[in-house]
Amino acid sequence: MAMTMKIPSRELWSYFGYGLGQCFSFGLVGSFINYFYTDVLGISALAASSIFLIARAWDAIHDPFFASIMDTINSRLGKFRHFLLIAPLLITGVTLLSFYKIEADMTTKILYAGVTYILWGTMYAISDIPFWSMSSVMTNDSGQRTRAVTAAMLGVNAGIACANIFFPKLAAHFAQYSNDKGYFMAALVMLLIGLPLMLNGFMQIKERVPPSPEKVTIRDTFHNLRQNKPLFIILTSFFFCLFHNVAGGLNIYFFIYNMKDASLQMGIGIIGIVAAIVCLIVPMLTRRMYKRKLFMILCGLDIAVRIVMWFVGYQQTVLLFILLGFSTLFVMMSNILTSSMIADTIEYAEYHTNKRCAAITFSGQTFTGKMSVAVGGGLIGVFLMVIDYVPQAQTQSSSVLTGLFFGICLLPAIGSLIRLGCMSFFTFTEDKHAEICRLLAERRKENLPTGDVEEKLEKLATIN
Repeated sequence: MAMTMKIPSRELWSYFGYGLGQCFSFGLVGSFINYFYTDVLGISALAASSIFLIARAWDAIHDPFFASIMDTINSRLGKFRHFLLIAPLLITGVTLLSFYKIEADMTTKILYAGVTYILWGTMYAISDIPFWSMSSVMTNDSGQRTRAVTAAMLGVNAGIACANIFFPKLAAHFAQYSNDKGYFMAALVMLLIGLPLMLNGFMQIKERVPPSPEKVTIRDTFHNLRQNKPLFIILTSFFFCLFHNVAGGLNIYFFIYNMKDASLQMGIGIIGIVAAIVCLIVPMLTRRMYKRKLFMILCGLDIAVRIVMWFVGYQQTVLLFILLGFSTLFVMMSNILTSSMIADTIEYAEYHTNKRCAAITFSGQTFTGKMSVAVGGGLIGVFLMVIDYVPQAQTQSSSVLTGLFFGICLLPAIGSLIRLGCMSFFTFTEDKHAEICRLLAERRKENLPTGDVEEKLEKLATIN
């Protein structure tokens, strides 16, 4: 049997802290950059949407390329830890540039926004790919990985939630001293808090799973990725979080115009923190049922809650936030399962290729996540144009208000329905993963070629 590698609690807290600090940046960009572009920098929603889509086309090139390079490197600090030292400084700098309001003509503003946003996505990949890849080398045990991924995802969600809670308050405080609604100074404060959290993660997180005995080349990483069939099912399901991302970007418009209180945006952040704490039950749930089954149940529950929300309406604020809270919880839990299942597919691909390529695998999650956010951001601009939203207006028409409520309410239900359908095709269960881990341990111990192990264990031919 493969040796189980337990992760100390101190290390899990540090892993949580890195995700928390990193996602101050992700939360700021994901929730506020579209509004910053349209209502602070003053560029059109269509221009902002175009920037998001161009950035994702660039991500399609550099994310897998960076990841393939990471898989070929072994340093004295390990395969991924050294990136966690460099990345925090890069993310801090480029996020601040993204929220800087330049005084220039419209063409220059659009170019500046495009360059800084694309640069942000590039630098974020240098942090996010090794961050998630660490979960695959901290331990080889599926249950322990779920604990690690849960800690990481809690940090991610808490970071996004903190951005939604504190950024609007900080921006309002600094607004009286600036002409950018306080966005730059508010971002600076949050990022200076996040930076030491990330650096502490670098110092505390350890790698325990050894790399492949054979040298990995860039060509090997892409061959490994092509062999990873379960990964593509997971990533397809993950991508359709874009409907939830659209809703997240519309929240600020909804609270300003429908609810007449922009400060209610802070409630989304509080919901995120509470839901993140409740997500601690995920490792316990996965000990009682397969991740795939739990994922599908959560998608079904999210659909049900969103439908109830639509019929209840938004006149009752407390009830609205309760329903949003349940939906947020279900989505958070499903995303924890997504990252845990992605980590397990690393051994699936290693079994079939005899090459361990964690970074190229998690680059799929990083790229898909950014693609989902960017396409969602692009759809926000399109959606606002379709419902005839008027930027910087004091009030909006009743049709716009109905459209905004539909956007934050029923669009995510459509996304969850699609995600549920995608996951119905996933068959790589925990039992199959445990057996593959045993076979890989045997292969390393006996130093057998891939073919010899496969001949001895034909029963795994059914694993797809």
